[in-house]
Amino acid sequence: MSTDTHPPFEKKPASARSDGELIRLEQVTKRFGDHTVLDHLDFSVDAGKHVTLIGPSGSGKTTILRLLMTLLKPDEGTITVAGEQLFPAPDKQVREVRKKIGMVFQQFNLFPNMTVLRNITEAPVTVLGMSKDAAEERARELLEMVGLTEHLDKHPGQLSGGQQQRVAIARALAMRPQVLLLDEVTSALDPELVAGVLDVLRDIARSTDITMLCVTHEMNFARDISDQVLMFDSGRIIEAGSPEKIFSEPEHDRTREFLSAVL
Repeated sequence: MSTDTHPPFEKKPASARSDGELIRLEQVTKRFGDHTVLDHLDFSVDAGKHVTLIGPSGSGKTTILRLLMTLLKPDEGTITVAGEQLFPAPDKQVREVRKKIGMVFQQFNLFPNMTVLRNITEAPVTVLGMSKDAAEERARELLEMVGLTEHLDKHPGQLSGGQQQRVAIARALAMRPQVLLLDEVTSALDPELVAGVLDVLRDIARSTDITMLCVTHEMNFARDISDQVLMFDSGRIIEAGSPEKIFSEPEHDRTREFLSAVL
C-alpha cells in the first residue's frame, strides 16, 4: 500500500496555461445497429481546458464521454489520452489510461450500503493502493470542499439529491484524475438543488488544473466555465468556438435554432 500526502487535487497556478493536447479522438465512429451516433469524429482537448459539448439529445455527446470511460468501444478510429492510446489498446493499457479519467453521471451511482466516507475512499484504496488513512484524509478534504463534512458517516439514502451529487463529485476527484467528465450532472435534480452543485463545479473549474469535458443543457454554466464550446448535431461537430462566439454570434443555422430553444 502506498501512502499519499499530496492535496486532493492540483491547484491551478495564477498564470495557468495549457500544457498541450491531453485528449484526441481521430475518425471515431460509433454505431448502434443501423444508427450512426458518431460519424468519423475528430477533435482534441488541451490539458487544463474546459470544453462543453452542446446540442440536441441523440447528437452523440454522452456517447463521447462513455467511450472515454471505456463503457463503450468505438467501431472505428482511435482515442488517445495523455499520449497513451485508449482504443485500440491491450486491456492492461486500457485500465491504466482509464485511471486518468473520472466521471460524474446523471444518476449519482453511489453505493447505497456504504457511508459517504467509504463511497469516496473505496476506489483510491482498492484501485490506487492508497492506505486507508491517506484515502480518508483526502476524502475529508474533498467533503469540506463540497460542503458535506458533517455528512461523512451517513448513507446516500439519508442525503438529498444535490448532496448525493456532491458526494459523487468528491468521489470522482478522490482518484485525482487528469480529466473530469460531467454528463448532465444536474438533470436528475430538483430545480432548487441545481445551483449548489453548479457552484461546486465552478469552484473546481476556477481553482484546479483538471481538464473538464462537460455535457450540459445549463447554458449559463457552460458560458461561465468553458474555454471552448462544441455544437453537435447528428454525430458531428458543426460549430466550435469560445462561449462568447457560440452564445452571442453563432454562425450555423442549427446552432441558432438549438440555442433559441434552450436559452
